[in-house]
Amino acid sequence: MEMLTKILLQNGLVTAFACVGIAMWLAGVLSRKLTFGRVHGSAIAIMIGLGLAYFGGVVTGGQKGLADFPLLAGIGLMGGAMFRDFAIVATAFEVQATEARKAGLIGVLSLLLGTLIPFIIGAVIARAFGYTDAVSMTTIGAGAVTYIVGPITGAAIGASSDVIALSIATGLIKAIFVMVFTPFAANFMGLKSPRSAMIFGGLAGTVSGVSAGLAATDRRLVPYGALVATFHTGIGCLLGPSVLFLATRALVGA
Repeated sequence: MEMLTKILLQNGLVTAFACVGIAMWLAGVLSRKLTFGRVHGSAIAIMIGLGLAYFGGVVTGGQKGLADFPLLAGIGLMGGAMFRDFAIVATAFEVQATEARKAGLIGVLSLLLGTLIPFIIGAVIARAFGYTDAVSMTTIGAGAVTYIVGPITGAAIGASSDVIALSIATGLIKAIFVMVFTPFAANFMGLKSPRSAMIFGGLAGTVSGVSAGLAATDRRLVPYGALVATFHTGIGCLLGPSVLFLATRALVGA
């Protein structure tokens, strides 16, 4: 047992992949046995992962969920930015250019709406909770676009660290919401073709949420949703500290 523990500790990334594999297998079993396939196994796996992350944070009192356990430290690397960005880039190689062009003008429009609507909602909620200055409203509103746009915008316009933290939390909540509820609402939204996935990716905006949600719906749609959603970070980082900040300041003052 001691030898096995040592091997697992020294091969943290392999251990992380094994743990995720077990979670995916368990989710598949629960999907078939409890829901008869109505709820996709990936959606159940997401909820299992969130539950385990919460459990790890509560037990260890740390900041990285299960990765705070020495035996599962490899999960921190596996779930980090490097593998996330690699996975996002890899999905682009599955996109067929002929299908991507079908998004056309409505794809561009969905990108703009997917940037502006979350920003407005986030800024309004921030004001409702007492953040009445333009800097805080803009930062939290930008976080509602994606959890990357929030801190970049906040740093550019001089937001405080607590407001930047709130913007990140806002984006994470949105990503989790999209992850979990996309499979349940897929039929209602008509997520059945690459074009619909690209429009959805433009409106939802969060790459991690869109990718996981579409994986739980139809993995063939993931590259198309992620392709459009990826542009949100660039657009948000351009508009957040400039046009959106100036418009918010014009409306609410300093």
